[in-house]
Amino acid sequence: MPDRSVLESLAYVNWTLLLSLAMGATGMAVVLRRSTDATSGYLGFTVGTAAVLAGLTTFLDGSLPAPVHLAVATPSPELDQARRMGLLVFTLLLVLETILLRRGHGRRVGLVAVAAGLATIAFAALGWGSQSTPAPVIALQLLVLSAVTGGVLATMILGHWYLVTPKLSEGPLILAIRLLLVAIIVQAVVVGGSIILGVDAAAPLAILRGQYMLLVWLVLGVGIVFPLILTTMALRTARTRSMESATGLLYIDTAAVLAGTIVAAALLFGAGLVV
Repeated sequence: MPDRSVLESLAYVNWTLLLSLAMGATGMAVVLRRSTDATSGYLGFTVGTAAVLAGLTTFLDGSLPAPVHLAVATPSPELDQARRMGLLVFTLLLVLETILLRRGHGRRVGLVAVAAGLATIAFAALGWGSQSTPAPVIALQLLVLSAVTGGVLATMILGHWYLVTPKLSEGPLILAIRLLLVAIIVQAVVVGGSIILGVDAAAPLAILRGQYMLLVWLVLGVGIVFPLILTTMALRTARTRSMESATGLLYIDTAAVLAGTIVAAALLFGAGLVV
């Protein structure tokens, strides 16, 4: 990855990280509200955090540089505007959802917010899609990163919630960890399939020994395999209601996932690789 691409991709990496955290956390909150007895305090805090992250993404989006030296294309003015409007709507809906959750409402607003976030990802992928990095590849990567990155944030917050709400049943945390585990497994399948088939490289398995091999192995080891182990351990401890241990594992899990997401986003925009 040329030095100029590294510098130019930083804004896009930040954009991806912030949006992934907001999208995944919102999705997790919506599922937990509909399926468990998660407290309104936790749901409101998680959605409120997602609103702040989405707001930061919206602010950053307005200063994204033209991707001249990146593996993605410069979007048309129409798609550029659509992406920004999608982000703005996503942010405003999350703010509204946070307020409604404090009042015991907001069930449908959360779903609409998720839909707005998905539309934002679609507009971003369509605008940035290029011959070397097609729009479906970008959309798939953004969706996977959102599920894992935002999912681990929401799960870690929930684990911490048990430290201040000890009477809360273990059901919400167990479901959240299971969903996170599924997301990481899906990520492993997507990345493994991309590497084995050589979708974004000259040949199958080529990126494991190419110029980006250190970064690729970093994502595989620190961003996927390590979180997979940690999440499995957290699930086992949560089942025995060892909530402090589960929360500690989830804190480490969050750090590993964030590191993997940052490198994966840099490889996506800077080199057009899905890892």
